[in-house]
Amino acid sequence: LNYTSPNAPSAKDLLGTWMLSILDGQNRYAHVAALKGDEVAPQILGMNKIMGDESLRRGLAHLAPMQNKKCGEEEKAARAEQLARSTAWMDAALSESTREALRTSWILDVDPSVKPLYGHQDGAEIGYNPKKPGRPSHTLFTYWISNMRLVLDVEVLSGKAHAAKHGLPRLRALIEQLSPEERPALVRGDNAFGIEGMMAQLEEINQRYLSKLRQTPGVKRLIERQWGRDDWKETGQGFDGVEAELKLSGWSRTRRVIVLRRRIKGSLVAEAGQDNPQQTLHFSDEPDDLKIWEYTVLVTNTDYPLEAIGQLYRDRADCENGFDELKNQWGWGGYTTQDLERCNLSARAVALIYNWWSWYVRLAHPKTRLEAITSRPLLLSGVARLTQHAGQCRLLLTLTHAAGDQIKLLTNSYNKVRQ
Repeated sequence: LNYTSPNAPSAKDLLGTWMLSILDGQNRYAHVAALKGDEVAPQILGMNKIMGDESLRRGLAHLAPMQNKKCGEEEKAARAEQLARSTAWMDAALSESTREALRTSWILDVDPSVKPLYGHQDGAEIGYNPKKPGRPSHTLFTYWISNMRLVLDVEVLSGKAHAAKHGLPRLRALIEQLSPEERPALVRGDNAFGIEGMMAQLEEINQRYLSKLRQTPGVKRLIERQWGRDDWKETGQGFDGVEAELKLSGWSRTRRVIVLRRRIKGSLVAEAGQDNPQQTLHFSDEPDDLKIWEYTVLVTNTDYPLEAIGQLYRDRADCENGFDELKNQWGWGGYTTQDLERCNLSARAVALIYNWWSWYVRLAHPKTRLEAITSRPLLLSGVARLTQHAGQCRLLLTLTHAAGDQIKLLTNSYNKVRQ
């Protein structure tokens, strides 16, 4: 940031206000006003004051200027240069927050998430939105360190850019910039990522992957061919599996596929005659009346055994919990502005603060992971008083939470780990 006005706030005030707002669980810029009464937090961070929401929005507009604004070629080039600098700055911060996690064996989960919008923002288009069909939205492409629940990176795209091909350039760039020992052991995705373009790109850079296949006619014929085999092996959670090779019409090569099936048991009800106003239901009370199976077909270029493949893909469901936490307990569902550039910068800032908070809470409570809905009231709620005397600063905290003893244990545990 380079302010020229003598009345402009300092960069530390802007970044500190931004961080405190995200850490407090806010999701709108207007909520910054709730921080105005806090005099201790700005002093701890070396700030002069808490900025207003309008000043914060304008400051972020300097960091990530709008690129499609009508202006001269010289100003357009300056805007592009400033956006490149701020992007590199955030890239370095995110990389630093995940550097230690990449030194272990880890899995990269890739998945798009929908952010509904209620205004006329840039990139607000009607695309895939299962919960609110017809509502304009943005798409959050998230690159997730699954076993640590950390965000490697996130990018905000228009509502129509929800297909896997839109996230492929960033995914490949993220993997290629990592050293060989830091690369993921596996890249996982749902059936949107089980396409030729995605698999071919990952194979080109020698990256192992595991994805689900859509139930296309070619995949259904594969299932029919495998159904009569007698070498099905148990893969856990009630699933049996066999492996085969498959080359669909749009594929460039033959690939290893895993067919998993599980019998659905229990009381089943089928509805028939939907065009008939008289509703008809068919009950199947006996388990042996009808055998109904659910099946999944996975594609991979790994050499993991059959029993491990099924569990590896089922573990992918945990990333949905992280998306729910980031959208509902942090600020991914908000911090919306008219331009896409600031939305992108804010989403990455939320991911950065989320990573910091995850490390902090995990050090305080190593046994299990605490979500923000419980950890923030535990470790952020309190009345603080900062006094300065004889060259010393003293911070007195009065806990208002009922679990005061637990909070002291968590804080002492964190301090021991640091020492």
